[in-house]
Amino acid sequence: MRRNIASFISGLSIGTLGGLIGLGGAEFRLPVLISFFRFSALDAVILNKAASLVVVASAIPFRAQSVPVSVFSDHWTVILNLLAGSVLGAWIGASFAVKLHSKTFFRIIAAMLVIIAFILLFSHGMISGAAYFEQGTLQTVLGVAAGFIIGVFASLLGVAGGELLIPTLILLFGLDIKTAGSLSLAVSLPTMLAGFARYSKDRSFAVIRKNNIFIIFMAAGSIAGTFIGGRLLGIVPEYILLPSLSAILFISSYKIWKHK
Repeated sequence: MRRNIASFISGLSIGTLGGLIGLGGAEFRLPVLISFFRFSALDAVILNKAASLVVVASAIPFRAQSVPVSVFSDHWTVILNLLAGSVLGAWIGASFAVKLHSKTFFRIIAAMLVIIAFILLFSHGMISGAAYFEQGTLQTVLGVAAGFIIGVFASLLGVAGGELLIPTLILLFGLDIKTAGSLSLAVSLPTMLAGFARYSKDRSFAVIRKNNIFIIFMAAGSIAGTFIGGRLLGIVPEYILLPSLSAILFISSYKIWKHK
């Protein structure tokens, strides 16, 4: 029971951190699963993905209260464009993950966390405007390619991918931050389900059954924390918050790189 309580408190803290920047916090949850709870790389990624799936699914009805459903119907081509790449990327990423040696997987995770840390530093605060590419074949091809990369990231880290999807939706398709945040959920959920479908074909998926109560507590804490973080949004200035969160990811990356 003590371990389950620790998982809830961890989820609450992580969810609050993610909520402060409008994300679910999965990029912070993964290092905790590895360094604090001592899960192997693959087990940590699968458990992180399970918690992320619950958090994303719970965020959709909350988001629907402030964003009209027409947002999704008006931009269905954008959603399908990214999904065309992300679903395939998620499947291939999961297929790659189950074959990796643990030490190699730790180092891939560490490198990806560094990339996300840089994205946090430089992508937030972006303003929407005209898309960098006009609608057409080039934008579609770039959308599929971006979706594929995001799908691989999501599978290898067990994250929803919002930290990559939102900048892509703003820069590639010229959407505003609020619309991008909503559409990222519509892309994230099918992408995560594709990764889950692939992981379920491997016996490593049994880690969820072995730790089902643990992950329920962590997911519940993450949902509560995301709600709290959302209410605190804007209280901590971005010039303090984003470098601090990036520093956490840099430190976590170093520890995971050295993790045995």
